[in-house]
Amino acid sequence: MNPHAKLITSVSLLLGTTITISSNHWAMAWTGLEINTLAIIPLISKSHHPRAIEAAVKYFLVQAAASAMILFSSMINAWHTGQWDITQMTHTTSCLLLTAAVSMKLGLVPFHFWFPETLQGSTLMTALLLSTMMKFPPLTIMLLTSNSLNPALLTTMAIASAALGGWMGLNQTQTRKILAFSSISHLGWMIIIIAYNPKLTLLTFYLYTMMTTTVFITLNTTKTLSLSTAMTSWTKAPMLNATFMLTLLSLAGLPPMTGFLPKWLILQELIKQEMTPTGTIIAILSLLGLFFYLRLAYYSTITLPPNSTNHMKRWHINKPTTTFTAILTSLSILLLPLSPMILATT
Repeated sequence: MNPHAKLITSVSLLLGTTITISSNHWAMAWTGLEINTLAIIPLISKSHHPRAIEAAVKYFLVQAAASAMILFSSMINAWHTGQWDITQMTHTTSCLLLTAAVSMKLGLVPFHFWFPETLQGSTLMTALLLSTMMKFPPLTIMLLTSNSLNPALLTTMAIASAALGGWMGLNQTQTRKILAFSSISHLGWMIIIIAYNPKLTLLTFYLYTMMTTTVFITLNTTKTLSLSTAMTSWTKAPMLNATFMLTLLSLAGLPPMTGFLPKWLILQELIKQEMTPTGTIIAILSLLGLFFYLRLAYYSTITLPPNSTNHMKRWHINKPTTTFTAILTSLSILLLPLSPMILATT
């Protein structure tokens, strides 16, 4: 991509995100979301592959429909209440429309169909942006309006997302699709607690972003796009691959890794809210995700490649592992002992 085009796109992404997360007026929040949508499309379609063009079109259509629905819900609320403040969403129909629109932007069930296909058509670094940074503005809108949203509807969508994210991920062989369904499953954990403890949702999103960034950077370094190439990734960077297995286990939420912290706190909060059956259900559903994380870890670090593979084995990577990757990997694995300090800051 042209350096000037890349600079404009990057600045637009940062600008759109900043406008949305710092605005109190619905029109400004909508403007930021539109800037974000237009800025990410060149990054999705930059490879000029038919699959990438298809992913860009799907992404644009879904995001445009969701943005129009956000504008529609805010206008209905303004007609009935006379103000455009994001935190004063009080009209019932507006709240339902807003929940549907933000769920569409995030990729929550039942509005998740576009997300795995878009990630599969993008490069690994663009898929990372779609999984992390592009979810921050809609999640911020949901955080600001969490007092007005219907908790029963959010809980239902969260459990459905955790179930479908785990169930559909079992069948996948492409790493980007596996991480897409992983993202849907983690969104379920974030949304289930948003009406009761929004700060905990934000903490979960930060930790998920850190762990997912580590996984995507590792996959990009070893050029692993499917499970068949994951079997030979240990030959390219053995140490990085060993820590990659630990990062995947952390993303699955196994103690004593970092990923156990948000799930532990969310289950604790659900029990405090006398929602023990809900917490039990979502904890059991997370075992589905654990299976495909373990499978990916098994393929990438434990199995030796069979002799009948059709691709060439590479014994060295062209670029060394960066310090940034090492720091992210360490944080993704070893942050659980710092949980008292993290809880004190939240």
